[in-house]
Amino acid sequence: MTPLPDEVPFFSQWETPDMTLAVLAEGADTALRRDPLWRGSGAETLEEYAVWAANICGMACLKMILATRGEIVPTIELARRCTRYGGYVVNEADQSIKGLIYAPFVIFVREAFGLHAEVMTNVATAEIPAILGRSRFFIASVSSSIRWPEREPPSKGGHLVLVTAASDDGFRFHNPSGHTRATQENAVLAPYDFDRFFANRGIAVTI
Repeated sequence: MTPLPDEVPFFSQWETPDMTLAVLAEGADTALRRDPLWRGSGAETLEEYAVWAANICGMACLKMILATRGEIVPTIELARRCTRYGGYVVNEADQSIKGLIYAPFVIFVREAFGLHAEVMTNVATAEIPAILGRSRFFIASVSSSIRWPEREPPSKGGHLVLVTAASDDGFRFHNPSGHTRATQENAVLAPYDFDRFFANRGIAVTI
């Protein structure tokens, strides 16, 4: 496998990374109200954290990218800023959140952080190593059930992971909602297995 260019810090989309199974069992709004570290997210209230944290896998990926150059920005602070660009759409009536919306995100990261990002669609899994040959990272749309690679996913897409290295032998990625250390930080799957979860779209990012 192609080695990581540098160590890429890992951050979960929840402030306490081992809360994934509780979130899955109880729902984010219930489980995350017990997160003792919630203030680290940048949320102003526990309620804001509980509403947003289930929707910010993309911001966790961005936080990891920024951390490679020494910038640590809280995930919900990133989400607020991205929302101003249209990267998220919030329905105040039912507290639902739509996003991450890729095109506004690209503008946001360019203007706010000087990152070059490119929306990519119809991407074959076999093309990801070449994408990483041109770009530092690939934020890939996958099924959240990628945390259980032995299972068949019910669908593809709906969740974002940060692919940091890829070759014909395997893909290495950080999963913001992994449930164990092995499925969170530097998780590795064979290309065939990654393909089962990959929705053939994502965002290439260069810092």
